[in-house]
Amino acid sequence: MTNDTTSDLNPKICTLEEFAKLADYSLRDSLNADPEAHKNGNDHRPRQVYSGHYVPVTPTLLPNAEYIAHSTAFFEELGLDDKLAKTPGFQSVFSGDLSKAPTPMSKLGWATGYALSIYGTEYTQQCPFRTGNGYGDGRAMSIFEGIFKGKRWEMQLKGGGRTPYCRGADGRAVLRSSVREFLAQEAMHAFGIPSSRSLSLFVSKSECVDRPWYYEGSQSNDPEVMVSNPVAISTRVAPSFIRVGQLELFARRARNNAHDDALKELEMIVLHLIDREYQEEIDPALGLSDKLLKLAQLFRERLSALVANWIRVGYCQGNFNGDNCPAGGYTLDYGPFGFCEIFDPAFQPWTGGGRHFSFLNQPLAAQQNFSMFCKSLEPLLQSEPTAHKALLQIRDEFSHVMQQKIEAMWASKLGLKDYDSALVLDLLKLMVSTRADFNMFFRELSHVPKEISALTSSFYQKPTPEQLEQWQQWLDQWRTAINANEQHVSVSQAMKQVNPKYTWREWLIVPVYQQAEQGNYALIKELQEVLNNPYQEQSQEMEDKYYRLRPEEFYRMGGVSHYSCSS
Repeated sequence: MTNDTTSDLNPKICTLEEFAKLADYSLRDSLNADPEAHKNGNDHRPRQVYSGHYVPVTPTLLPNAEYIAHSTAFFEELGLDDKLAKTPGFQSVFSGDLSKAPTPMSKLGWATGYALSIYGTEYTQQCPFRTGNGYGDGRAMSIFEGIFKGKRWEMQLKGGGRTPYCRGADGRAVLRSSVREFLAQEAMHAFGIPSSRSLSLFVSKSECVDRPWYYEGSQSNDPEVMVSNPVAISTRVAPSFIRVGQLELFARRARNNAHDDALKELEMIVLHLIDREYQEEIDPALGLSDKLLKLAQLFRERLSALVANWIRVGYCQGNFNGDNCPAGGYTLDYGPFGFCEIFDPAFQPWTGGGRHFSFLNQPLAAQQNFSMFCKSLEPLLQSEPTAHKALLQIRDEFSHVMQQKIEAMWASKLGLKDYDSALVLDLLKLMVSTRADFNMFFRELSHVPKEISALTSSFYQKPTPEQLEQWQQWLDQWRTAINANEQHVSVSQAMKQVNPKYTWREWLIVPVYQQAEQGNYALIKELQEVLNNPYQEQSQEMEDKYYRLRPEEFYRMGGVSHYSCSS
């Protein structure tokens, strides 16, 4: 018997025909299509959608599409052979052409509507009709849902063209943002944080669109010039793409009695969410009210853990609205995101965002999204006063649960058995005073040094003698707290599993998409390798290249330290 026995019994999928046989369209089979939708999917102009859970729509193919990359790690998880990515059928479908998709794969994709809430307040003015009926997936559409190795995944093209929710835009994503999302999703997964995943990335060699951007070296806060960008399609994958904003939309329709089936459609989408994301945790024999309470508890647990983990690795979502908050509790929509380098509690990479979505305010933003989630369940409990009261209690306890997660996160980063408020707050003040690099500092601290001189390489500002003394006092207190003399090795090993060495540094990503625009994709593959192993020591060459402080010239550079949401 050889080691290939298992792979022989479960051969990898090598053709699109084999891939298509895994199709299982649970969303389209169990939910309602918009009754006013065009059955052929030719539905690319902005319009109001009044009911239904999705709109069938065909993607707009990329002309002269060229393969850039696929995620080898995710292909392995799905049981796909890497050779599949280079086949004409795969490249055709995942660059937006479903016309020759083999059966039982559908030749139609689907887009969904959702509501927009910002920090717990619902808005409709972003909708061109001022009603909220035109807000949703404007340039993203799902094209496949199937079961791989017993697990259901939905695949969505981002940049696949216009939908009824496009709000007059072109429905395209540019190469710059597509490269960022392709790499960031897999990096987040490697950090051990729930995220949508990256399947593939294609670029058009002939179609470009204009987007506002920055002059080279500019320190402007807002973009100054329109730049022509190659368009691209990235395929992102998740167990589902149901967002808090979707539940908000159906709850609003139910509250307003928008149509005869409004309350029923809310119930349908919530039960579909449970089936897609919480099937193993919620007993199907439970009554509706018990299912809803269990759902709220489980989502609260996932969402609070997610945000604590974001802070652990320095990630800032930048625009954590309800429509950017998946109801399955994972990271989605890598638009105005960034990773904190110079530690700043108010770090915010997006020029259109505010302090309410800044780095250490993310737990508060999550609480607002969770409140809107609970509010969306309330119409289904209007005849169940006891269950409704229990839901409100679950909602009100979010801040306590979130605080517990945050404290546990800081304890793990510092190798502490128990959270020490004074020790953590003193540390954060010192990190601000000497402009410490967030991820590099904690990685260097993971070596459990005795002298502060071992940590100053992670500071952007040379500490004064007084600051050095304060740092040394803190370091001594910390070493006592972790019993460093006896627990040095075990503490160090544990800290290195939660404090990544290699992380996202925007100034190192810029050359990646700049070279990609010239047809050179080598750096994409290199970053894939580096970011797929963020906690491991790597070669000296990779360390010298990717484990560095941000050079001074990038401190305030537009498109590096901050950027607009244009993509």
